[in-house]
Amino acid sequence: MQRSVFASCGQEAFFEGHVHALRTLGGVPRSKVRYDNLKAAVARVLGLSRARVETDRWIAFKSHFGLESFYCRPGIDGAHEKGGVEGQIGYFRRDHFTPVPEVASLSELNELVEQWDQHDGRRRIGSRPRTIDEYFEVERPVLMPLPEELFETGRVFTPRVDRYSQIAVRTNRYSVPVRLIGKRVRVVLHASHLVVYDKSVEAARHERLIAKGSCRLELDHYLEALIRKPGAFPGATALDQARSADKFTPVHDAWWAAAVKAHGDTEGTRALIEVLLMARHIPHEYLVAGLATALRAGALTADAVALEARKAAQTEDEPAPATSSALATGQPSATVTFLHEWKLSHLPPDTRPLPSVTPDDQLLRRRASGGDHREGEAQ
Repeated sequence: MQRSVFASCGQEAFFEGHVHALRTLGGVPRSKVRYDNLKAAVARVLGLSRARVETDRWIAFKSHFGLESFYCRPGIDGAHEKGGVEGQIGYFRRDHFTPVPEVASLSELNELVEQWDQHDGRRRIGSRPRTIDEYFEVERPVLMPLPEELFETGRVFTPRVDRYSQIAVRTNRYSVPVRLIGKRVRVVLHASHLVVYDKSVEAARHERLIAKGSCRLELDHYLEALIRKPGAFPGATALDQARSADKFTPVHDAWWAAAVKAHGDTEGTRALIEVLLMARHIPHEYLVAGLATALRAGALTADAVALEARKAAQTEDEPAPATSSALATGQPSATVTFLHEWKLSHLPPDTRPLPSVTPDDQLLRRRASGGDHREGEAQ
């Protein structure tokens, strides 16, 4: 049995779980696959018979993979038809999810589930002579091959970007780059994330929100607008969410405060936004290292931060990039190389001879002799 954990229980998760299971198994079962009457697959149950009105996308999914479905009877009448599956789910839940594991993300939890599945394949059920993996090896050769083409498991929407640079998907809102305001974009909603496309180019990617009426904003999407109106930056909701996600660190705050003190509110905030724009090309940890080094040296320009971040990225043998804890330690003052000095130091050697003023001296002598001749004529 192959298992996956998703952030939602919609049809997208139903499809993605199938794709994961079939890829792990390495093929498609030839016989019927037993299902309960879940809404992701069944639109309507027709009385007490086995007949079902299936959803359109589930019909397309089955046709793509060549699956054949068998539906249990609803209610108590069909309880005995799926007892083995329910029993194995209960065993797995009691063995691995009691107590509930503490993880930082769904991806980390799914890695654990993968390990538990591999371990589970080596156990024997009851008094059976073979392990689960050994029994499966007998069945593996009769699986049908997987189709070469991919099936889009996500659900597609085409919302229009509002004036706040946000789109509405289901009951939640997500930010997109401000250049897309007023345009209609294509959104592919997956079980745990969504992707926004401007034509065929990916424009944004968000973790899927589960609670209704929530909003997820990415600070990077608003930087082009904020650099024109830096006064709106301190109160931006996207900034609060960036702090909560540890994307805007105490090092950013400390450098920002120093820049505002040195250059004023407007120019100091604009310099910080220029630094944040660099995150599109420089990894986050190196940018934080550049901010910390520039702050200790009192270099409060975006150019200085960019140079120090690149130096941190190029230095592989030194300790890990500095974090917010570096500000609290008694480290010595850093030496910052400014951008114009760095450019001069990287110029190729000048092999040209030193300039000579000899031709100019000759002109001066001619001019002096000509002047003496004119004075003699005047006398």
